[in-house]
Amino acid sequence: MGIPLDQLRADTPGVERVTHFNNAGSALPPDVVVETTIRHLRLEAEIGGYEAAAATEQELGSVYGSLAQLLGARTDQIALIENATRAWDMAVYGFPFRRGDRVLTARSEYASNAIALFQLRERHGIEVVLIDDDPHGQISLDHLATELERGAAMVALTHTPTNSGLLNPAAAVGELCREHGAFYVLDACQSMGQVPIDVNRIGCDVLSATGRKYLRGPRGTGFLYVSDHAIETLEPPFLDLHSAEWTSPDSFSIRAGARRFETWEANHASRLGLGAAVDYCLAVGVEPIQQRIGLLAERMRGALGDLDGVAVRDKGELTTGIVTFTHSNVDSPEIIAALRAHDINVSLSPVEFAQWDLPHRGVPALVRASVHCYNTETEVDRLIEVVEATT
Repeated sequence: MGIPLDQLRADTPGVERVTHFNNAGSALPPDVVVETTIRHLRLEAEIGGYEAAAATEQELGSVYGSLAQLLGARTDQIALIENATRAWDMAVYGFPFRRGDRVLTARSEYASNAIALFQLRERHGIEVVLIDDDPHGQISLDHLATELERGAAMVALTHTPTNSGLLNPAAAVGELCREHGAFYVLDACQSMGQVPIDVNRIGCDVLSATGRKYLRGPRGTGFLYVSDHAIETLEPPFLDLHSAEWTSPDSFSIRAGARRFETWEANHASRLGLGAAVDYCLAVGVEPIQQRIGLLAERMRGALGDLDGVAVRDKGELTTGIVTFTHSNVDSPEIIAALRAHDINVSLSPVEFAQWDLPHRGVPALVRASVHCYNTETEVDRLIEVVEATT
């Protein structure tokens, strides 16, 4: 089944102004997301913020249902958080680490997650163990199994890295974690919205994701899936009157379900915009989206690979819509500047974002071009033409 490309582009006015290949950064939202967000802001201006929240209580509640459908989860397993990093933090900082606990992670782990693990190492005396790549460049299941046999409290994995087009074998990792009793944290920030995700099939204990990337929602939105096992294991690193109840002058109780990881104050307009984005994604279908993205990404990789001096730097047995490349004689920032001069949006993946990966591969800063289903073959060809002319 194909996608309604003409309708997708008609719903996305930004395509008239730019060629947007920065969808792994922040995608162009469809009209319904913008209109939903602005409508609630106007309602707040007209009747007040608290009153607007009360008037849209049912609509706000439906966001949980939409995300649960997207993930194959229950609504009580979903928490709405202001961004994916904070969602990840709420789970990982809430884990009951003990001195000497081992946390296994991969070369593709995101910079913010690695930095957080370093801080937890200093606080709790945990050991951060780096799992190497397999021959395809994704996490080595053999090395992971070996380290799990030695014992591990947690496995933290990024599903799709920010600096590579690979898709890590999340379900296979989940199977190993279940076999060895390790708590499994999956960062699905870059994969959510472009590949089908079923948390039960993957077997993760928690999953964090953002709204602004392939889901095409507002910035400042994210969410956390929390399994029943994780609810029993984790305690939120901080509480307020939303996540807990002040039950007597000298006691409190933590609320049930995943919403214990939320806070009372929230951007309701953006949450509603996130719900609209998820509903839009579900209506188009994640599988058709994935197929369309795959075709465009392979077209881009193939054409870039044919250019003199250009090296496509993606790895992995399975790839996604993120395409990364360098040139032997032209620095990546110069290529990005040339593309932007032609209203083509891409981004830079610097070494500082991937200290376990890029230096290990001997790769400098990358140009990252990330396609979405609303992009066209003509847009891909325009990018190729500009890169060729620049290099």
